[in-house]
Amino acid sequence: MAGGENGVHILVFPYPAQGHMLPLLDLSHQLSLRGLSITILITPKNLPILKPLLSANPSIQTLVFPFPKYPSIPPGVENIKDLGNKGNIPMMLALTQLQDPIIQWYRSHSNPPVALLSDFFLGWTHHLANHLSIPRIVFYCSGAFAVNVFDHLWTNPEAVKPGGEVKFQDLPGSPSFTWEQLPSLFRQYMESNPNTDLDSIKTSMAANCLSWASVFNTFDALEHEFLDYLNNKTGHPRVYSVGPIDMVVGSDKLRAGHDNAHADTALMSWLDKCEDGSVLYVCFGSQKILNKTQTEALANGLETSGAPFVWIVNDHGSVPNRVSKRGFVVNGWAPQRAILGHRAVGGFLSHCGWNSVLEAVGSGAVILGWPMEAEQFVNARLLVERKGAAVLVAEGGDSVPDSAELARKIAESMRGDAVERVRAKELRDEAWEAVKVGGSSDRDLDRLVQELAQLKSQ
Repeated sequence: MAGGENGVHILVFPYPAQGHMLPLLDLSHQLSLRGLSITILITPKNLPILKPLLSANPSIQTLVFPFPKYPSIPPGVENIKDLGNKGNIPMMLALTQLQDPIIQWYRSHSNPPVALLSDFFLGWTHHLANHLSIPRIVFYCSGAFAVNVFDHLWTNPEAVKPGGEVKFQDLPGSPSFTWEQLPSLFRQYMESNPNTDLDSIKTSMAANCLSWASVFNTFDALEHEFLDYLNNKTGHPRVYSVGPIDMVVGSDKLRAGHDNAHADTALMSWLDKCEDGSVLYVCFGSQKILNKTQTEALANGLETSGAPFVWIVNDHGSVPNRVSKRGFVVNGWAPQRAILGHRAVGGFLSHCGWNSVLEAVGSGAVILGWPMEAEQFVNARLLVERKGAAVLVAEGGDSVPDSAELARKIAESMRGDAVERVRAKELRDEAWEAVKVGGSSDRDLDRLVQELAQLKSQ
């Protein structure tokens, strides 16, 4: 298949949050390498995030629209990193205003797209695609277990009682979650009712189930039972697992552009002096800042455990001075992939965001989970209970772990013969098996391209 005017043209619409955008840009890269003609819809301030992708794929086009004005979003803000998780609802509502400009662009295009590929936080684009008479493909940057939970909640909100436990009896293993463990966006919706704006969010999220096809940044060996469940539920074979998408051949250069991955030389020199697999990497993403009590408890646990560590501290956070004596503290941004990929790193104390989970899996690091919000509790459950490749050390954004218990769990998990550590290495091998040529994720990428090629010929 040739790209350009004669190729299969698709419109890609990312959601402006780092954890959502980067995997979808990785997928766009892979589709471009397989000959698809791609246009990416973006707003001006998010355009720099596309730079590595556009450098690697000069044929990819951009469709730049001004960011729509919205009452609770300050002028000049176009990305969730400047709003925090609570900004998701206003962001989702603001972006719906791009519907008419998209329709006008589509109708004036000499080779309009044959499909719309959009993030699952943009469920309203399902109805947009229907209006344009083209199929919508939903991209999930979350895992299949979390998406099954999402779908159940958004399609049956009346069955959920705020504050109560929710049982998912139809799902594999019949899991149940407390109210606090449910995805933050859904809890926000339930706690804010009645609210007309939020009803449109519910309609948007529920529309994801109706999509023509679903693409997941996961892999078969990690979540096959949940992918099978979705296949049966949708009643068609267009459920694709293509991850970990950043591990697929050709994605490394793309991510190097994002990571700037000339890692801190002082940090890398420090890691070079550590024994293989001995270091615990501690990071809770860019959004979460630990309070003083939590920081002190974590510092005490790290000290008592005896494990060397690298601790990434958010720009607005701080750690006790004594901590730096045995570990390495980084204030602000750090090249996570480069750190996890270093031979000295054997464990990852993480909030269990999906991208962090996949990066840990790809490196073979055992996860010590401290889920705090969003779908992190579901991800932690998958790794701890279903895969045996992680240890739960705390739960909740406001919880304070017991330092002695935390130290014990760190010390035990970092032992080379720990069951979870062995299982983490097995998962790593399964991930690399999935993305190699002929692996399950590689085959699903090819299946997706073949399905899109048929749309062109119809």
